[in-house]
Amino acid sequence: MEPDDFTAFELKGWEQIATAYKPRFGEVTKQSNGALLDALDVRAGTRFLDVATGPGYVAGVAASRGAQTVGVDFAQAMIDEATLAYPGVEFRRGSADALPFADRSFDAVGISFGLLHFADPDKALAEAFRVLCSGGKIGFTVWSTPDRAVGFGFVLKAVETYGRLDVPLPPGPPFARFSDWAECERTLRAVGFIDPQISEVSQTLQTRAPETAFHMMLHGGVRMGAMLKAQTAQALASIEKSVLEQCAPYRNGDDIRVPMPCVLACATKP
Repeated sequence: MEPDDFTAFELKGWEQIATAYKPRFGEVTKQSNGALLDALDVRAGTRFLDVATGPGYVAGVAASRGAQTVGVDFAQAMIDEATLAYPGVEFRRGSADALPFADRSFDAVGISFGLLHFADPDKALAEAFRVLCSGGKIGFTVWSTPDRAVGFGFVLKAVETYGRLDVPLPPGPPFARFSDWAECERTLRAVGFIDPQISEVSQTLQTRAPETAFHMMLHGGVRMGAMLKAQTAQALASIEKSVLEQCAPYRNGDDIRVPMPCVLACATKP
């Protein structure tokens, strides 16, 4: 099948910004890797699949625990980054909604901040269900709502005030869909999982002024980055200034530490 517009948009974006992602979003998302793997009970001997592995952070930690680890990503640039960083881990190119593995191949599947980069998150979760053995666990992380992951809140507020939120981008899944704990539980049960467990994991974005969450998203994100790049030059300058001003309560000199927690959801295949 030909990729849909949203998948093509995401793939092109990640192929272009794989290196830029690491010092920006990567430094935040790594903070919840341990919690994700603990929720999945990943340990020595666990057959673990890291879907949307990106630079391979979760796969690398899983391998360091002795797990039999495989990482999958649809972007070759991310596979290259992951292979360079973790040469002892197996990384393969593949799509989350058509995983290149047989049924019941894994004890645990993790998706770290990848779910809303998929055109069909429900299909990706169904694929995870398929490749899990009975008693195996799925776990994923997504950003908390913008009022809690305040870096996103700052940027969205600034765009709403000085720019446009309705820029022409390929339609994708609602950005905050799985920030809703009830929606996480509903979706996991609909796929066939049981005993969903939802929690929040603290994370902090640390930058040095004038760098803020604005620069993180402009240079290190696909959907948010495209939205920002679609603004006029004047609006973009105002947005950048506004985000820096909103960081004042979280600033100590040039050091800025902004809360960026995530939702962690896990469940079991019967």
